[in-house]
Amino acid sequence: MNEIFSGVFREGKALFTVNKVPGAKVYGEKLVGEYREWDPTRSKLGAAMLNGLKTMEIKKGSKILYLGASTGTTPSHLSDIIGNEGIIYALEFAERVFRSLIDLSKKRKNIAPIIADARKTSLYYWIEECDVLYCDIAQPNETEIAIANANEFLKKKGILYIAIKSLSIDVTKAPKIIYQEEKVKLEKAGFTVIELIDLEPYEEKHAMIVARKS
Repeated sequence: MNEIFSGVFREGKALFTVNKVPGAKVYGEKLVGEYREWDPTRSKLGAAMLNGLKTMEIKKGSKILYLGASTGTTPSHLSDIIGNEGIIYALEFAERVFRSLIDLSKKRKNIAPIIADARKTSLYYWIEECDVLYCDIAQPNETEIAIANANEFLKKKGILYIAIKSLSIDVTKAPKIIYQEEKVKLEKAGFTVIELIDLEPYEEKHAMIVARKS
């Protein structure tokens, strides 16, 4: 296997991380010895990597605020990467999936589950300044929510990843138009957009925008 990013390995079209909890699966993924396969159809970040992502600043020791953690599929791979030195503040609003996130955090101590609405940053004001903000919430104002959280919690020059679901923003517009509009919102807010990656065929009508805070 070739290490393509810190803690991320690739063999052919398959991605892997080194399992922090040896022998344990999180979402039914394939295990190959000490490695867990990272399914790009279950993770927008995995899809972005296979589609040419160049900016991957999540590494050992990273502090991450993750908005829309769901059951923890992508956070589990980030947990593998950051190790015991890092932490993921995993924010989720839906109680049903939050239970799975709590169970995951019992095995992976570098995941701190938080049940809260990402539109209300005052509810988790105590979170420390983070290196990375990852946003995957299906809301029409997702970019505005990401910007508000980045202004509050992302360090200067920190990296923002936003998984854009075009259908959640406007079903009447072509996805590529929506991606460009969200990109412009970030630039107007003072962020430098580094990459915009279409996530087809792994995620239909989705894109990943990567930006740096000024």
